[in-house]
Amino acid sequence: MEKEGGRPRGLGRPVMLEQESHTAGKEAAPGARTLAVGDFLRAHQQELMEDWRQGMRTRHPEREGQPSWLLDHMPRVLCVLADLVDHGPEEPLTHVPDAHAMSRLDEGFDLGQVAFEYALLRRCILRGLEAEKTLPAPGELERLEDALDRILTRTLTAFSQGRQRILQALDRMTQAALDSPSMDSLPSRLLTVLVDSALSVDSAALLLVEGDRLVVRAAEGVGANDAVGTSMGLNEGLLGEVGALRQPLALRSVPTDARVVLPALKQEGLRAVYVVPLLEGDQLLGVAYMSSRTTFAFSESDTLLFRTMAQRATAHLVHARLQARERQAHLEAQRSLSQLDALLASTPMGIALLDRDLRYVRINQALADINGHSPEAHLGRRFQDMAPATAVATFEPLFHRLMETGESGDALEFTLPGDARTFQASFHPVRAPDGAVQGLSCTVVDVTHHKQAEAVLQRAVDFREQLMAVVGHDLRNPLNAINASAFQLSRAEDLEPAERRAVDRIRNATARMGRMITDILDFARSRLGEGIPVARQEMDLAEVCRTTLEELQVSAPRRVLLFDTRGDTRGFWDPDRVSQVLGNLVANALQHGQEDQPVRVSVRGEPREVVLDVHNVGEPIAPELMPRLFDPFKSIPSTAPRPDTARQKRSLGLGLYIVSQIVGVHGGRVEVRSTREDGTRFTVHWPRQAG
Repeated sequence: MEKEGGRPRGLGRPVMLEQESHTAGKEAAPGARTLAVGDFLRAHQQELMEDWRQGMRTRHPEREGQPSWLLDHMPRVLCVLADLVDHGPEEPLTHVPDAHAMSRLDEGFDLGQVAFEYALLRRCILRGLEAEKTLPAPGELERLEDALDRILTRTLTAFSQGRQRILQALDRMTQAALDSPSMDSLPSRLLTVLVDSALSVDSAALLLVEGDRLVVRAAEGVGANDAVGTSMGLNEGLLGEVGALRQPLALRSVPTDARVVLPALKQEGLRAVYVVPLLEGDQLLGVAYMSSRTTFAFSESDTLLFRTMAQRATAHLVHARLQARERQAHLEAQRSLSQLDALLASTPMGIALLDRDLRYVRINQALADINGHSPEAHLGRRFQDMAPATAVATFEPLFHRLMETGESGDALEFTLPGDARTFQASFHPVRAPDGAVQGLSCTVVDVTHHKQAEAVLQRAVDFREQLMAVVGHDLRNPLNAINASAFQLSRAEDLEPAERRAVDRIRNATARMGRMITDILDFARSRLGEGIPVARQEMDLAEVCRTTLEELQVSAPRRVLLFDTRGDTRGFWDPDRVSQVLGNLVANALQHGQEDQPVRVSVRGEPREVVLDVHNVGEPIAPELMPRLFDPFKSIPSTAPRPDTARQKRSLGLGLYIVSQIVGVHGGRVEVRSTREDGTRFTVHWPRQAG
């Protein structure tokens, strides 16, 4: 036989069916050598299959690159065809055409595509025979045609019956799930249909993934009563292997296979078992199996039906789960809406939700009463149609701006004509998951009582501060008289030591009282809007501090005050206020520092400022008080209780407040560091020039 490129000559040439029929009708000349078609089919199987493959690839280019789907049964079909040609109509057909029909049905072929496969095979065989120089023996071509017709008829019949069986079973399964049963009853319904549709099935079960277990949720047949509710490990045994591989598996002898661990599969007499995974995409939902006592292997038709039914059962299970979740979400939404409605109805705060067109989507009774309409009348209506005219004029431009910018409007106070109440409104954008503004939420609070209480409180504060200013001012005159008298007494030369100590105590007390009155007056000025007055002049800050310390030393003769200065300390400040700051800081250090430890004061010149430090050793200031250290009327307790509580209470708590105010007026700042190891240090930064 001549070949071209390793193939029989003529196999690649397109040959018309009319030509094929003409060739088939030739008769061998008397005495010529004839060809046995069966032997030809066996000898040239590879060439015929290659020619057939090329034709199928041309017909189905979308399947290029898939596993060897073309050659799953066709080589065996050629062998069956050769046997039929050799032995004639008496040769029985094997199950190969049935298996081929089921595989094509499983792959989604239609009846016409299956018929085309055999028409193409017939054409390839006739082309191959035409390329041979030896003619077929008499009757061989007729037996070939009859054999091809028998195989084609058997395949198409099996294909049609299998498809009809699947369609009927799928219809029954759809009917079983038509009334949207719960997840508790659906698995049993689906399994019943699946078992009734398959042959030779003695037991079946459907297991669902729950956590790390496979749980039997439905069972039919042998051992079904004891099977439901049992479970096994997700990766355990044959069923776990099917779940891991995501592929069906079959066993021919259940009792001898160690992978069978589920008790329901260990029933007496079971032979074959077939297991399929239930998959939603790549997610494993469970597995289903069928088993038989009468056969060692299920037919291709039964396994295809079982796989198809399992796929549809998976779809119904997924749908049921989604419905259950939807129902649960709906119930949760209804519960949340009920709670929201109850909250909106009971709250005294007015609440509303507007869409982008400023139409009311939701509103509670409190805000509806302010607008003068019922909540139902608001729904779907525009803000400008329902709100008072003054509120529309005030807020509608603001709403549009907030919609465009996505900003919020907080604590906006307003009143309505003819209404003595004062309201406070806040508005916030409502955003979709993608961030787009869908509308506005509005809250309105009646703050009338709050405003009234605030006014009463403000009047009380003003009265207190005015009283403090008047009292502080009036106290200066008698205090000056006491101080002058004590000064005169101190100049007397005939005083006894005890009398001189008494005079010193009077002078110390009046000096301290003078500082307290000055602090009170400065506090009153700062709170009444006048501010603390300063008179800047060129001065040497170190000299002022030295003089102030000398005066303070006289009032505290038993305490050690140390002073240190370096650098250029000149600048423009108010010397009286600088002295007041230092006096308050040193008084604070003396009050809270250890009596046997000195108070250190240092002044150092920097390029743009002069820095004043006041340091004492003692218990550190409590950390939680640091943010409020310079608030008025705040004492400075340390981290440990002091035995001299009366001494702590002698301070009004205004000294550090006055310090911060004076330094702030000068454009400076005050820093505090307080630890148990290093003591407490107040650092004041005095800018040389006014800021």
